[in-house]
Amino acid sequence: MIVIGVTGSIGMGKSTTARVFAAQGAVLHDADAVVHALYRGPAVPAVGARFPDAICDGMVDRTRLAAILAAEPSALPELEAIVHPMVQAVEAESMAEARRQGRSMFILDVPLLFETGGEKRVDVVVVVSAPADIQAARVLERPGMTPERFATILARQMPDAEKRRRAHFVVETGGSKEAAAATVTDIVRALAATAAARSHRG
Repeated sequence: MIVIGVTGSIGMGKSTTARVFAAQGAVLHDADAVVHALYRGPAVPAVGARFPDAICDGMVDRTRLAAILAAEPSALPELEAIVHPMVQAVEAESMAEARRQGRSMFILDVPLLFETGGEKRVDVVVVVSAPADIQAARVLERPGMTPERFATILARQMPDAEKRRRAHFVVETGGSKEAAAATVTDIVRALAATAAARSHRG
């Protein structure tokens, strides 16, 4: 099974691209969706112990948590130390199940793949990218987003140019959806061919 890390900075179309991989037969593991689920249950006690003001109605309120971290950026590593091991445990379970099912491709949809050293857990990295003006326009359309908050998020993310440099493949999403999907199809074919060649040699 080939493990593919799909990543990209905010507003680049990463999750949409990951879903295109899933539509072509890959198992999709969405790290952000896992975090959402953890914030509704398993992560609440540990996050609440460190960030009690982030808890609302028995769940972690992401808006409150973001405000706390904006005021206290140095606390981010503490949150990551709580949440990342939980996310990776769910990831390992999902990956093991995909292997048991004999699936050929497993997608890790991870926003901060490089920033958290996640590239070590994958075979291939796909970076989703778009021009900076398109990225900014997409992000600033989101409810509650401000230029200041956008700048804060970007400051925590590796620059797009560096992600592109480290990628095995780049999917450009600044054009049409059809063009981006065609790139995904090409990547799937290339990886399938590589896997078949390895199997033949083995």
